[in-house]
Amino acid sequence: MKIELINKESINDKKNLTLKLITPQRLTKAKFKRTLDKAGFKAEQDTLCPMHGKSLLFCGLEEHSDENIRTAAATVAKAIKGFEYKTLSIAVDKTSLRPIIEGLILGGYEFNTYKSNPKKMKIKKIYLSCDDVKELGALFEETIVIAEATCFTRDIVNTAPDDMHPETLAKLAKKLARDNKLECNILDEKALKKEKCGAILAVGRASRHESKLIHIAYKPQNAKKRIALIGKGLTYDSGGLSLKPAASMVTMKMDKAGACAVLGIIKAVSELKLDIEVHAFVGAVENMIGGDAYKPDDVLVSRKGDTIEVRNTDAEGRLVLADVLDYAQDKVKEPDYLFDFATLTGACMVALGQYTTGVMGHSNRLRHNLSKAAGAAGELTASLPFNKHLKKQLKSEIADICNISNKPYGGAITAGLFLDNFIKDENKEKWLHFDIAGSAYTESPWDVNVHGATGAGVRFMTQFLKSLK
Repeated sequence: MKIELINKESINDKKNLTLKLITPQRLTKAKFKRTLDKAGFKAEQDTLCPMHGKSLLFCGLEEHSDENIRTAAATVAKAIKGFEYKTLSIAVDKTSLRPIIEGLILGGYEFNTYKSNPKKMKIKKIYLSCDDVKELGALFEETIVIAEATCFTRDIVNTAPDDMHPETLAKLAKKLARDNKLECNILDEKALKKEKCGAILAVGRASRHESKLIHIAYKPQNAKKRIALIGKGLTYDSGGLSLKPAASMVTMKMDKAGACAVLGIIKAVSELKLDIEVHAFVGAVENMIGGDAYKPDDVLVSRKGDTIEVRNTDAEGRLVLADVLDYAQDKVKEPDYLFDFATLTGACMVALGQYTTGVMGHSNRLRHNLSKAAGAAGELTASLPFNKHLKKQLKSEIADICNISNKPYGGAITAGLFLDNFIKDENKEKWLHFDIAGSAYTESPWDVNVHGATGAGVRFMTQFLKSLK
């Protein structure tokens, strides 16, 4: 499905379907009101009324807002898959262009890699008609890039763990680097041992797939800012010897969503040609069971040199991130911002629900600015506050720190505080941790998200990076 921006004109093609977004107020003066009344159409949000005799499709809007337009467009994207038309046309303006594109691309997304006979949509092109293509051209191109980067992220997350393991994720990163002219460096296990990444190596020890640390960099000339992005890349998480229940292991291919998000973000940034330097770091590891698996009661030595008491091998993502965060801070000197993305805790879903990304860090201003960017991008975020009392719950009697809290409460925050232990003092106010455990994957469609990966983090982080001056 190709989307094209054109100057406003009537498309005299019997195989074209015209979409009309309409509010209840506009419905009272609609040209075909009598026919719409007969169909029982009230213009309620996301309701559809096709009028095939006129090649029209009406979709209800509660009111004109980005969220309403985006979900309406997503509803349309799903509905038209069964239609016989060849093209779809929609009138757009400066305010509706972005949410319509996002709704169509993200709401119409399908992951058909493993389908032997996927259904093919008859509509091949969507025309967005406007008064002035030149005025909206830049916004159109930008929105397409970000939406497609989000779908790129979804594709990686949705790929089965036997096909997307640390080695294939590293190959994908290399291809992205070649295609987008990025720098790329992959550390294998020999290099990880040389770097003394004891935590990463322990987590991946029982897997037949070698762990990797991936570093991709976008370095434009005269960059205004330098950003480090760190992603948790657990290509599959069985829980290790602290084995997950069988039902909880289903969907654990999504435990690499943080890594996929940072790859999607750097893809978008490089294609938008933003004048900021961005480094993406990924700890690609598989947490499996076996005779060589790391164990509860083990004491690991992190790259930083801190010792970590393991009390639960299913709290593995923070161990991987501990080493990657330390490595990233050594490689990116004096970053302006340092952000990590991870499907880290089920506790974040307990606190915020499955739709919202948890945001943690020391800087109130930075958390506020990210919240504004997320709101503008159409993603949901909420802050979870650090405090010294919860930090005490990570105390170990035999090591420098324990990998889980000694109490069952505040699990998302204590996981964030564990990561905070590996943030250098000079970077404390520049760092934020994003827990996307709930928002990165869904089995029930919502907003522009269909079954599977959502691409959480790509849109709001790109929005934030675009705003940097």
